Amino acid sequence: MTTLAILIRHRIRRDRIQIPVWLASIAALLLFSALALQDTFGDVTERTLLVRLASANPAIMFIRGVPQGTGAAAVLIFTVLAFLGVLVGLMNTFLAVRHLRAEEESGRADLVASTPAARAFPPLATLLYGLLVNAVLAVAVAGCLLLAGQDPAGSVVTGLALAAIGVVFLTVGGVASELMPSARAANGLAVGAVLFSYLLRGIADAFGTVSDDGLSVESSWLAWLSPIGWAQKTRPFTEDTLAPLLLSLAAAGVFVGVAVLIMARRDTGASVLATNSGRTTALPTLAGPFGLAWRLQWPSTVAWCVGAAAFGVFGGSLGTAVATSDLGNSPIADQLARLSRGGDTLTEAFISVIFTIIGVVAAGCAIQAIVRMRQEESHVGGELVLATPVSRDHWAGSYIGIGAIAVVLVLATGATASVLAALTVGAPEESIEDSVVAAFAQLPAALLFLAVVALVWSVVPRLTAGLGWGLLVLSVFLGIFGALVGLPDWTAELSPFSHSPVPSGADTDWSGGIVMAGLALLAGGAAFILFRRRDVEST
Repeated sequence: MTTLAILIRHRIRRDRIQIPVWLASIAALLLFSALALQDTFGDVTERTLLVRLASANPAIMFIRGVPQGTGAAAVLIFTVLAFLGVLVGLMNTFLAVRHLRAEEESGRADLVASTPAARAFPPLATLLYGLLVNAVLAVAVAGCLLLAGQDPAGSVVTGLALAAIGVVFLTVGGVASELMPSARAANGLAVGAVLFSYLLRGIADAFGTVSDDGLSVESSWLAWLSPIGWAQKTRPFTEDTLAPLLLSLAAAGVFVGVAVLIMARRDTGASVLATNSGRTTALPTLAGPFGLAWRLQWPSTVAWCVGAAAFGVFGGSLGTAVATSDLGNSPIADQLARLSRGGDTLTEAFISVIFTIIGVVAAGCAIQAIVRMRQEESHVGGELVLATPVSRDHWAGSYIGIGAIAVVLVLATGATASVLAALTVGAPEESIEDSVVAAFAQLPAALLFLAVVALVWSVVPRLTAGLGWGLLVLSVFLGIFGALVGLPDWTAELSPFSHSPVPSGADTDWSGGIVMAGLALLAGGAAFILFRRRDVEST
């Protein structure tokens, strides 16, 4: 077996869990969305109502994309392609950084360099491996669409479009690994590129030109600056054109060239952008573990707040449109009622659904706080702090406390953005009050995730990230998507988000929130007690 083949095999083995989970999740989401759409909007009249509602509201197109007709498959692409593009982009950037910059940062790249492997072999192996992963992705996506009964040509184009997004961001991750001094910084830059691409695509779609019949929209010129926009330009199931993907191949080639030029001019472990040396003396706020925990986590907290604000603007700006639309007893209204599990009006149901998503964002922020605590413990940072007079309770409490504060900030940001958007479009006072109540109603569920993941960390620290994110994904699927794909009602009850209070004026039922708050206190207390009884684990 050649050296290059050994390196590729090594990458496949290292990712034997992560990549299959990514691929299965993307394929399952697409398949379930296709089946749910057929069940919910099987009639062309219903799809026409949905498409015209979307094309008349730029906020919907900013989040989802541009509609291209009323065909079942075309509506599916409109609803999921942009979101799946983000997932594919993240999968590929994480893959590239994990096998490039992280290997240099850990010193494993030096060990490989001491073998007969040429210096260019590890990046080349990563590129070939990434191309293989995206080829499997294309086949999986096309297969799921065919399984859902969609047209073969459109299914293949969709698979290739998503794979093209992946190839572009695979190479973006490679460039980020050359530029940045650490895997964390490289991931931050690469993820920022994915989100910026989504933002450009969203602005281009929101300012697109609506056709006379309101059934299709042509994005503005900004879409040509985004790899996700290029994928949309293929227009699966309507035009099925692959020409825009030539831009993806060209961009990937440019990024590969840039990475090669940088690699040829730097030493292993070095970077183009040097590490900031920082201040000669620490700020007074870093004198204790609480200030340190905040210093480590505030950038990610800001990112989560930005995400919550985007959904808040979406909810606040569309609340009035939903209330005044002629949805009546349409399938859209039925789905909102099922997803919200309550609400006296359609507006209350819509706001409840939007803030459930913001609650998921807040829960993700909480989980990341605990995962960061685990990272500090595993990388000896926790041991160094605990070697000082700082107690275990004080150290762990700092991270958990920062997590709770971050949850409040995320929900407050979402509520503020929703209120400001509602005021901009002239929403009634009741709609604004519902946004505030809905944000507060998500607090118990997010805090419950914070406490439960802290409990997992105190018992089985090595499984903190895996179980934490796995529980969140499972809860989102059962609580939000379960009803859409026809799962039994009892499965939704397993998700904390299904028990969050729903705004209903003075009749809002807070019992579910009170129970979850009590469970969060119990889980948090147990986490402190059990952490005192185990050794600090570093890897």
